[in-house]
Formats: sequence, C-alpha cells, structure tokens
Amino acid sequence: MPDSAQSSEVAAIPAAPAPRETLQDYVYRKVRELILNGEIRPGQSITMQSLATAFAVSHMPVREALQRLTAERALAVVAGRSIGIPPLSRDRLEDLRRVRIEIEGLATAWATERIGADTLRRLGELQEVLDRAVRAGDVKLYLRANRELHFAIYAAAGSPTLTAVIESLWLQISPYFNLLHESGNFPTANRHHGELIRAIAARDAPAARAALRADIEAAAACLRELL
Repeated sequence: MPDSAQSSEVAAIPAAPAPRETLQDYVYRKVRELILNGEIRPGQSITMQSLATAFAVSHMPVREALQRLTAERALAVVAGRSIGIPPLSRDRLEDLRRVRIEIEGLATAWATERIGADTLRRLGELQEVLDRAVRAGDVKLYLRANRELHFAIYAAAGSPTLTAVIESLWLQISPYFNLLHESGNFPTANRHHGELIRAIAARDAPAARAALRADIEAAAACLRELL
C-alpha cells in the first residue's frame, strides 16, 4: 500500500461556496462529510488554499476546521502545509476494530428494538444500491451508500450520543474503506449487510450484532493484509 504520508497526489475538492454565516462550522461539516464518505483517500492531500477556493472563504475558517479535524485524528499534517489522512498502523486498526464491534454492535442491538418500517424499507433500497455499485465498480457510490446504510441503523437506535461516538470512529477509519474495493471485500460486505438487514427485520438483536461484527471483522482482515 502506498505511504500516505509521502504521496504528492492532491485531492480535488468539489466547489461549493459557503454561506456567509457560521463559516467555521460550515467548512468543518463539509470536510467532515468528505472524510466520512471516503472522498479523501489515503495518499491524497489537501491544502488550506484548495479548501478556501472551493468554499469561497478566507483561510481563517478553513484553518480552524482543519485544526478541529486534526484534534479528532481524522486528518494530519503530511508535508509542509498539506493535510491528509493519517497513516493507519496495525495497532491502531486493531484498536478501532475492537471498539467499533462493541459500540456499533450496541447501536445495532438498540436499533433492532426500535426500527420502523420506513427505515427497514430504506435499508432494502440501499442494499440494492450497494449491489449495483459492486456490479458497476463504482467505489464512490458504494462508499456513500455503505455509510448511509450503517448510519440509518445507528440513527434508529435513538441515541445521538452513541451516533456521535460512532462518527468519531468512522472519521478515523472510513477513508481506508477505499482500499477494500480491489481486495474483493465489497461483495463480502454486501452479504453481511443482507444478513444484518434480515436479522434487524426479524427483531433478532444477537443475530444483528453477529452480522455487524462479521462485516467489521472482514474489512479489518483485508486492511490488515494491506498494512
């Protein structure tokens, strides 16, 4: 796997001029979304100037947003004034794997007890999107739908506090989901997603937690081989 700290590839930031109010929070949320959706990949770098240009803001709100994301371990200085995804060590991967299984498993169990028909229907739709993305080899579509599926489940748990903790974990790991495409993990993940949705629909919390754990374990095993 390429050394993200040494790469000179620069991420293209979609232009989206910011509203004039709450610029700091706006830039923070937009960059956070890019990270959570895997749109800033390991090995890419972003600069303060590229973000300021994309969002049509001064450097100050960008600097403060990047400082917040760096404190959350979502970004790190990779070279000079460039910011990128922090390198992922085996130890850090293992730590994230263990914590994700416990925290996301808990949210899944709570969601199984509370989930409504509309959310279950949406999960089925997202499963179809994921299958279509795999057939088309569309990594961006897959990563966006994968995030939406998981967080639809976590939101159904009814705990904003728990969801915020899970988001902090995904900020640290989700950029590396880009690497799972070529490893062949996406079809495997989709099988686990199907098991997860069926278990939730059946209100079987232990089976839902087992399917979620299998999904996390399979992804971690692939990443471990790449590190």
